[in-house]
Amino acid sequence: MKNILLISDTHSHLDKALLKHMEAADEVWHAGDIGNLNAVTDVIKKIKPLKAVYGNIDDADARKEFPKNLIFSCEDVKVFITHICGSPTNYLKEVKDIIVAEKPKLFICGHSHILKVMYQEQYDVLHMNPGACGIHGFHQIKTVLRFVIDRDEVKDLAIIELGNRV
Repeated sequence: MKNILLISDTHSHLDKALLKHMEAADEVWHAGDIGNLNAVTDVIKKIKPLKAVYGNIDDADARKEFPKNLIFSCEDVKVFITHICGSPTNYLKEVKDIIVAEKPKLFICGHSHILKVMYQEQYDVLHMNPGACGIHGFHQIKTVLRFVIDRDEVKDLAIIELGNRV
C-alpha cells in the first residue's frame, strides 16, 4: 500500500503547508510546471521519493531531469503522467494514443490549474488533475490530491486545500 501526494503547477513555489502532507505520504508525484528545481523538486527529494514530469514553463534543466511522459506501475496500478493533455473529453492525439496503447488505470495531468477527478469509461481510466498549488495562474485556491494505491485499487481520495493563491 502506498500513500501518494499529487501536486502540479508549483511554478517555483513550494507551499510550506505541503510539508506536513509530504511527511504523511510515501511518495510525491508532480504533474509538471515545476519552475525552479532548487526551490521545489530538490526540496521534495530530501523529504520523500519523487516522480515528476516537466511542463511547458520548465527550462532545459527540468527537461533533462524529468521526462515529458512518465509511465510506471505503483503496486498493481499502471500510471501515466503528463503535463498537458487537452480536456478529458477531447485529449490531444499524442495523449490519446498513449492511453490506448498503454492502457493505464490511472491517468494524471496538470496544466489547466483546474482540479478534476473523473472516471472515463471509454478508456477505462481514472483521470486526475490536482489543480495548482503555486501562486501563479488564475486559480483562486491552491489544491493538491492525496490518495492510496492498495494493490490494484486507487482509494481514499482526498482534496487538500492549501488556502488562497495570493
